[in-house]
Amino acid sequence: MNRDATPVTAEDSAGCAIAKVLRAESQARQDIVQAEHQAEQIVDEARARARALADRTERRIRAVVSAFEVELAARLAEIDSEAERMATPQPLSAAEIAALESTVAALARELAEGAP
Repeated sequence: MNRDATPVTAEDSAGCAIAKVLRAESQARQDIVQAEHQAEQIVDEARARARALADRTERRIRAVVSAFEVELAARLAEIDSEAERMATPQPLSAAEIAALESTVAALARELAEGAP
């Protein structure tokens, strides 16, 4: 032990302890500020990712809807075309006319003579 050293008093020890506590408190405040800043960055990054995801999802939905609309328009055009074709009377062939005449004659005989 160095005999030239000044003895440490209780007051000196208390002062050192207080200084140590104040340094720790100051460091804790700095750590809190830094943690708050990091938390804000994390929130901002999460919001940016959420916006990007929402934008990407919206683009995908629009693409699906657009593809559906194109396919629907094509199918509706086919249906309209088929309906138009079906609405136009088609002339009967000679064979169809002969079969119809034969069937009508048979029906007329049956009605005139009565059911067997």
